Amino acid sequence: MNTASTVQNKKTNRLTLYIVLAMLAGIFLGYLIHENASESFIKDFAPKIKLLATMFLRLVQMIISPLVFATLVVGIAKLGDLKTVGRVGGKAMIWFITASLVSLTLGLILVTLTKPGVGINIASADVDGANELIGKTKEFSLDKFVEHVFPRSVVEAMASNEILQLVVFSVFFGVALTTIGKKGEPIINALDALSHVVLKMVTYIMNLAPVGVFGAMTGVIAIKGLGILKTYAYYIGSFYLGLVVLWIVLLLVGYLILKHRLKVLLKRLSSPMAIAFNTACSEAVFPKLVEEMERFGCNNKIVSFTLPLGYSFNLDGSMMYMTFASMFIAQAYNITAVTDHPGTQIAMLLVFMLTSKGIAGVPRASLVVVLATGSMFGIPPEGIGLVLAIDTFCDMGRSMTNVLGNALATAAVSKWEGALEHQEHH
Repeated sequence: MNTASTVQNKKTNRLTLYIVLAMLAGIFLGYLIHENASESFIKDFAPKIKLLATMFLRLVQMIISPLVFATLVVGIAKLGDLKTVGRVGGKAMIWFITASLVSLTLGLILVTLTKPGVGINIASADVDGANELIGKTKEFSLDKFVEHVFPRSVVEAMASNEILQLVVFSVFFGVALTTIGKKGEPIINALDALSHVVLKMVTYIMNLAPVGVFGAMTGVIAIKGLGILKTYAYYIGSFYLGLVVLWIVLLLVGYLILKHRLKVLLKRLSSPMAIAFNTACSEAVFPKLVEEMERFGCNNKIVSFTLPLGYSFNLDGSMMYMTFASMFIAQAYNITAVTDHPGTQIAMLLVFMLTSKGIAGVPRASLVVVLATGSMFGIPPEGIGLVLAIDTFCDMGRSMTNVLGNALATAAVSKWEGALEHQEHH
């Protein structure tokens, strides 16, 4: 491995270490404040310290739109023709659909076996939080779904960071650019340069990740305390057990495809996964992930085509959480029509499979889908208040899993296309 690559590895390892230290410091400070400060101080302090996390996340969100647009258009243009675009897209979609079904099914099997909702105290539901989310769900319908997928204006899609809408526009733009031949080359070169500039910005912004992580952790623990983890320990434990099983499946498949290089990929992913875990937001690492996948040796045109699609269609951790949360609420409210009928459960899985496509990798998005889909099967909307209290802790695990799933999908498609280099980029 060359010197530049070794230096880069050291930087990545150092960033991961700083993030872990920031998380521990945040938990410690949050716990001290929760135990010793007055309620009014905590109410005032927590939102202010969380501003550190907000600042970091907003800086990342600021570069997502230009990065998705530039890399996806260049990726399609470099793939050369529609046949290749279709072939790569087809392979990616086969992976996404299979991984989603596996995640949903594993979630269903584990939540049925562990029964974390049985005997839970319904009075502990966060009613206000649930009502706030129910308001959002009223907008969830077929009309809204179509509006969510197809952009009315690319500027609006960029302004609101609607990745799926941006993917739709970029695919059309990239295909059109490919078909006009020589005339399109200056635009391709300009967008290629833009993507390099944005990736340079990523390096600067990621140095602030430990600050964001510290703010997020301190804020959550100051309000909730560590006691909340005791109350919901069985639920959180069951969900993380599910994630462990899902990771084993994903890594086994990854090993079959990548062999010994899987270890190298996991090393590359340590920093993005740590950021996703601590900020509970898989979108926060999209730009960093693009960079790391290219360094790993994945062809940049495949990375820039597969990753944005993955962020819309391949959120494995979120998929598992949807079956988990909905079955947990059904168990808590003893809704036997759902808990005792495999037919209903399979129908629910298939509806989740469809409604979840295009949810952004942002906090709480999967809860809105759980609310909207659950109500179709008689799961009470206010039940979401039961999982709201500890949603952040579950969101951390599912965000990290989303990152792993998308990285493996991108590496697999690169390998199948014969476009995975053995020499890492620096």
